[in-house]
Amino acid sequence: MAIIDDLQKLVEFESPSEDLAACRGVIELAVQIANENLDSQAEIIEEKGRPVFWWGSKNPEVVLLAHLDTVWPKGSFLPTWSVSGDVAKGPGIFDMKAGFLQAVYAVKEISGAQNKVAIIATTDEELGSQTSRELIERVSKSASAVLVLEASLNGKVKTGRKGTAMYQIALHGRASHAGLEPEKGINATTEIAAIVVEVAKLANSEFGTTVVPTVMHAGTTTNTVPALATLDIDIRSYSAAELIRVDSSIKNLQASHPEARIEVTGGINRPPLELSATSELYEILEKVAAEIGAPQVGQASVGGASDGNFAAATGARVLDGLGAVGDGAHAPHEQILLSSIPSRVKLLTAFIKELIRD
Repeated sequence: MAIIDDLQKLVEFESPSEDLAACRGVIELAVQIANENLDSQAEIIEEKGRPVFWWGSKNPEVVLLAHLDTVWPKGSFLPTWSVSGDVAKGPGIFDMKAGFLQAVYAVKEISGAQNKVAIIATTDEELGSQTSRELIERVSKSASAVLVLEASLNGKVKTGRKGTAMYQIALHGRASHAGLEPEKGINATTEIAAIVVEVAKLANSEFGTTVVPTVMHAGTTTNTVPALATLDIDIRSYSAAELIRVDSSIKNLQASHPEARIEVTGGINRPPLELSATSELYEILEKVAAEIGAPQVGQASVGGASDGNFAAATGARVLDGLGAVGDGAHAPHEQILLSSIPSRVKLLTAFIKELIRD
């Protein structure tokens, strides 16, 4: 299949997010592949110094959203491309180069799609979409639907994603000799330990809110009362209100010692993708699947975030996880099922046709 040949080219062109030259190269390759398959021309646009793939309408009714950067440093996933039976493996094949190509091959089957549809592929999603966020929000705000070609969950689309927030707390104490006069110091280690316990209590299982202290550093030498300690915190929730609650609590933390000082940096990164944004499109997808004789697709909510979170926050209708069927995103066994590609392309084609039908 031609799509498999194109997929091999994309996967073998390694494109770690931090390598701007590699990201530019993979976008150039994506443009070449698209132009070989589609009637109208794809192009590269610049967004805050980063290359973005764009095909189709400049004011799209339907946005097909993808990214072509990966988490894999060059040479860290070997062999870069391998096929065993129905399983193809490679860096970024599941997350999400296969999904991007499925979008290209879907619009190939739709006459005049370039007038109502756009395929957009960014190169900084794995870094948090700091440069592409404004572009995603701008295009999504005026679109009728945003379809995210992130990997599926065993074929199911993703109708819910947790929002994310990241913080670092710096606890400023005062150094002193740990043996001679510890009472003259303010121990940043014990202060930050109390903060860890307090922060962990902010979790709320009812909304899937996780508040996880992760990386912690404190002190300089064994015989010195620590003057500084830092703590990183990872927060995720299906509820925007929960993220706001935790944000407020963290920013109002107080040290137990009156002379210690807390400094908080960070905040909410991605808002959650909530069912209110996805339920309508999911219902349409299942209707389309039934009409073309495909099995029920199914839906799932997941902890990881995507650019669909940003799109939904603008008020757009969003559906995520329309990409590849496989396993192992960010893992050494990252893979897709080659046999699933034709049916996923067929479903996406029919779905887009339904959404742009006058």
